[in-house]
Amino acid sequence: MILKDNYTIYLNLLWIFFFLSCSSTGTTVDISNSLNELSNPSSKHIMVAAHRGAHIDNFENSIVSIEKAIELGVDIVELDVRTTKDNIPVLLHDEAIDRTTTGTGKIGDFTLAELKKYKLKSPYGKISTESVPTFEEALKTAKDRIIIDIDLKTDHIEPIVKVVQKLEMTDQVLFFDDDFELLEKIMAIEPSAKFMPRAHSVEEVKIAIKKFTPSVVHIDKSFISKELTDKMKDNKARVWINALGEPDGYIRYGEGEKVLKLLVGYGANVIQTNEPKMVLELLRYKGLHK
Repeated sequence: MILKDNYTIYLNLLWIFFFLSCSSTGTTVDISNSLNELSNPSSKHIMVAAHRGAHIDNFENSIVSIEKAIELGVDIVELDVRTTKDNIPVLLHDEAIDRTTTGTGKIGDFTLAELKKYKLKSPYGKISTESVPTFEEALKTAKDRIIIDIDLKTDHIEPIVKVVQKLEMTDQVLFFDDDFELLEKIMAIEPSAKFMPRAHSVEEVKIAIKKFTPSVVHIDKSFISKELTDKMKDNKARVWINALGEPDGYIRYGEGEKVLKLLVGYGANVIQTNEPKMVLELLRYKGLHK
């Protein structure tokens, strides 16, 4: 009887261990719904993009900020990509590593091995256990889980495109830039790439749509109109608008509904923000995010 009881306890412990192991690794999220929404600009679903990942109280352009965005249910995570001295794509916004890492100097002066010696740093001096991620590490984290918007901070595009191709993620990655010639070079390397051109005028929107048949076009509030956004949606392009800066500040201090009315009132249907949690809560309350 004692042996039988011990065997039962042993089995129960095994099941508990198995359950905890599965729970700790999380589950892989099927992003087919997000990709369907991306290709359906007439949908009422307002997509949310986390600027540099969900990095408030966190570290920008980090693996942990990508994981947090996924946890929140963000549709798209925006990441900045540069290349090291040995031409390895990494996540970094600034040309210098001083602001966001424990090191000093320009990214182009470091090999990846040298860069990995430093840790990520928050604007308030908090130090991470994480070093600057490679672009490949970031994409592996995001694969089959969340759409990635690459803000290209370099014209060394070949190694960046190769990583996307290697991981077979062309359907999940948006290439963003206002340099149309650079985007055309990417198109020549990978014809199935998805683009988000940055347009600074109505005329540039028209050019971007003609050149790239883009999934999204990034525009400004300064020239947005219902006529323009309707035209963009007719051409299968979603309308990306930023809440960065002052709008995010109003959202942070309880004026979210006014900001939302301003941002989506003319038909914008992708919002990039530093406050993804608050924006998601507001959109879900309004029935504008699933």
